[in-house]
Amino acid sequence: MKRCYPWLICVVAMLMLAISNGMTMTGITAFDPSLLDEFGWSRGQLKFRDMFNLLLAAALSPFVGALIDRIGVRTLALFGSVLLAVLYATYSQVHSITHVYLIHVGFAAVVVSSGLSVAVIMVSQWFHTRRGTALGIALVGSSLGGMLVPKIIVALLPDHGWRESFLLMAVMPLGLFFVCLLLVRRPGPGLRPWGEGQASADNRPGVCSSLPDLSYRQALRTRTFWALALVAVTTFWAIMSLSSHLILHMKDLGFSDKQAADGMFLLFGLGMVGKFLFGFLADMTTPKKVFVCNVVLMAAGAVIIALQQPGLLWAGLVVMGLGWGGLYAILQLQIVEAFGLSAAGKILGTISLMDATSAGLGIWLTAVMFDHFGNYRVAFIVIAVLVVIGMLASLLVRDERRLAFAAAHQPDGDVGAAAQRSIV
Repeated sequence: MKRCYPWLICVVAMLMLAISNGMTMTGITAFDPSLLDEFGWSRGQLKFRDMFNLLLAAALSPFVGALIDRIGVRTLALFGSVLLAVLYATYSQVHSITHVYLIHVGFAAVVVSSGLSVAVIMVSQWFHTRRGTALGIALVGSSLGGMLVPKIIVALLPDHGWRESFLLMAVMPLGLFFVCLLLVRRPGPGLRPWGEGQASADNRPGVCSSLPDLSYRQALRTRTFWALALVAVTTFWAIMSLSSHLILHMKDLGFSDKQAADGMFLLFGLGMVGKFLFGFLADMTTPKKVFVCNVVLMAAGAVIIALQQPGLLWAGLVVMGLGWGGLYAILQLQIVEAFGLSAAGKILGTISLMDATSAGLGIWLTAVMFDHFGNYRVAFIVIAVLVVIGMLASLLVRDERRLAFAAAHQPDGDVGAAAQRSIV
């Protein structure tokens, strides 16, 4: 049991992301048709809640690293799970759009306290080797939430209505609370991180175990930080806008409620496969190669979906989901490997500030474009263009810790050669 405990932490992180992301950002969109029918709001009005949610989460993200250092991931996870249960119970009583916006203020706190940054730091603390595979398993959670939460909601709605369904869904985060209470802890005597004392990168050829961590200020001065930020901004706009509007879009194209839920299941199901598969491949080869491959897949999927052909939609969802799943995992790994763990909380928080802002704006502006044009054609073309820009930015990522090591230990003439090697 002690030997396998780090992998148990991966499973807990996976469940945490499945419930927090699935219930606040992706799965909740299964309620959208019911809310629009009940209250007659425009899509722009309804989707403003998601922008509000993500912008507030973005504003809070830079403080996540300090919170983790001060109170730890366990306390944050416990707080987020209880808050989510309370907010879902409150959602069952809404009677105006203002009530919805206020609830999504609370969702922002859930995203920060039980979301990506906390999960990545939680898992990274428990793994000195096999970190790519570990993060791939943990980050499967966001896809699992996108797959299962809409299916559960669609199954509940016919018999219970949307108000009672919100109350029934509140049971899930309460279960998460007790799982975190029992299992989440830091490494200590008797429970050691996986691979402690071994090479930090699984002995991949050419990787030095003594590479120095970069400080937050040093990271901000690198091109890799800004390249990763641009990839995050463009791809998060794309996937969050697509997933937030997919059920409504598929119903516009003539698909049934069940088929629309199946579309979400397919998108995030392939994302789940991509997270594990590409996380494993990142341990077998260089994360950079896998990273670029993921963005290329996303770009291809976005172009297919932008064609607005019902017969091609399923293929676009397969390619987009597979690329996104891998990118979601490898992006976090690239941050940790490029800059180290010392300032990982602050770096993740800053990039989360950018990508959450982009995602929130994307969700809302996609709805605004629909209200203006009467369809999603222009909005999905914008998504495709942005992912292509992200694909180009991914080519600029390099191993900044290797460069810092080379600068400190090699003559000036050799640093350029080291920089060239680090690019691939």
